[in-house]
Amino acid sequence: MTLVTVKGIHQKGQFSVQDLLNSTKANPEFRNVGAIMMFIGVVRGKTQSGDKVKKLELEAYEEKANESIDGICRDLRKKEGIVDVQIHHFIGDFNVGEDLVYILVAGSHRHNIFPVLEEAVERYKSEVPIFKKEYVTDKGEKTKSYWVSEHETRKRK
Repeated sequence: MTLVTVKGIHQKGQFSVQDLLNSTKANPEFRNVGAIMMFIGVVRGKTQSGDKVKKLELEAYEEKANESIDGICRDLRKKEGIVDVQIHHFIGDFNVGEDLVYILVAGSHRHNIFPVLEEAVERYKSEVPIFKKEYVTDKGEKTKSYWVSEHETRKRK
């Protein structure tokens, strides 16, 4: 049985990497851990199309996001050799280089946790209702903003 940790959506600055490590190490099952992996998502300075990112604004449907994150973590903890899985995502306004998400997987051996960490990242990105607005400067130095999913949909048409 793993320790239930407050995970999910946090306002920017309300949870740290050290908080994450401390909560994992406080787990009574931590004695079975031989490896910990973390993914830290940060604000990238350029979009895929080459526009310069000025800042991001992140919002979430918090109740549903927390429910989704909890479900992902529960599912992944059932995998062989996994002791703990945590996903902590931040909302608010972010500058380039600031942390957006922490994902931690702890398990008995490194070969157990590599695939689980990758699955956790892919699942949170596709399943958790988090909304990102980019503020960018294009190559002509014009500043614009858009919700990322809207912009991506328009580009495909």
